[in-house]
Amino acid sequence: MRLKRVTSTILRVAAGAVVALGTGTIAAGATEPCGDFGECKVLIEINATDGDIGFHFLMDGDDLNSARLSDPNGVKVFEDHAKGPLLEQKLTETFAESAEPLCWPDPEADPDEEIVTLEEFLERWSPGTYAFAGMGDGGEKSEGETELTHELPAAPASVDFDGSVISWGAGDDLGNCGSAAELDDLVADGALPVHPEDVPVTAWEVVLEPDVEDGDPTGQLVFSIRVPGDISTTAVTVPADYLASLPDDTPVKVEVGAIGLDDNATFSEVGGFCVNEVEGCED
Repeated sequence: MRLKRVTSTILRVAAGAVVALGTGTIAAGATEPCGDFGECKVLIEINATDGDIGFHFLMDGDDLNSARLSDPNGVKVFEDHAKGPLLEQKLTETFAESAEPLCWPDPEADPDEEIVTLEEFLERWSPGTYAFAGMGDGGEKSEGETELTHELPAAPASVDFDGSVISWGAGDDLGNCGSAAELDDLVADGALPVHPEDVPVTAWEVVLEPDVEDGDPTGQLVFSIRVPGDISTTAVTVPADYLASLPDDTPVKVEVGAIGLDDNATFSEVGGFCVNEVEGCED
């Protein structure tokens, strides 16, 4: 199951936060401004560990009654209409994530669960210009465009946590969504424009989250940070004050995401760590 990060990748992109560390800074990658919209974005997000893949998008306008997104072929892929009190209040920011089907035959998954291979997903979501449109009270239209690419950064490798420092390395595949050899074939066939190993990482997103049951308030105590993709040492020190805020024997899991130039993102996650160990965390 995907870690429940404080916000999704695309919301972090759209927030425009800049984190300085080491040799560079991270700038937001959303199209801003986006025609008549304040900003907009589309991206692909992969969980290489679980082996699932999804399409995310965001648009931010003013006082809209409806919002729509169309793909490069002019096919409408999303439409939303405000009704009742929301029609009186109006829409501004609209954000959504697709379902994230498995991209591989996970032996532990429900046999009826849908599988969408990476190649099938890329055929479904064409690269190119995605058009956003909105309509206001007086029929006034808002329009904007942004680009989707198939440049997918490789999954972070060797993710680890030693009790205070989260570390990782650059990878060369997409985990369960594609081995290095399978990705070579997709590049050779033209399904991918470039091998993920060769896609520059502009930022790393690092998350540590208590691995507790739903409803446990400890699960809301999440540490999350973005650092530049060109940091000399791929490691982040988790603040001691944050770790001290967690109860004794708190099981935690770690996720590291590689964010590409166009904000496509690939995440790797590892669990089984124990913080403030006294009696030991349950398996």
